[in-house]
Amino acid sequence: MKTTRGSIAFLGLLVGATVLAAGTTSVSASFGKDGFLQVDKNCSAYQGQPGQFCTITSANISEITPGTKVIYTQPADIPAGVLDSNVLLDAGDGNRATGRCTLDMATGLGLCRFSDGTGRFAGFHARVDVTPPQYAGDDWHWRGTYAFTRKNVAAHPGGKK
Repeated sequence: MKTTRGSIAFLGLLVGATVLAAGTTSVSASFGKDGFLQVDKNCSAYQGQPGQFCTITSANISEITPGTKVIYTQPADIPAGVLDSNVLLDAGDGNRATGRCTLDMATGLGLCRFSDGTGRFAGFHARVDVTPPQYAGDDWHWRGTYAFTRKNVAAHPGGKK
């Protein structure tokens, strides 16, 4: 009998540990990840108006997937010759990062910075240089650095905030 009770107790502990481990899987696998960021985006749908966007065509990190939108919330050309806008990197399903982009419209050169996000972008920080297309059919380019600096806890313990 003791062997059976011991086996049952061990099995109960094993099941309990598995359930607890499953409850902690909401922590982002991206936490602590950092490095060089390379993103290309198509801006054929962007005409300088608030709410318009560019679409990511490729990126070297898995969190930024093709089809992710870069939505500009402020109009271009204010001040004249400059795009200076808050931006939302929106991958859908609550996966968003907030930032700001400033671009010289005459040269197409600029800078974007991202300071945090939600979902898979929780803790996302980036600083990228912007360069324009070099030939017809080319995309705009972001090159710089990124880091994920905090854990993403998708579900609050206890189910509600």
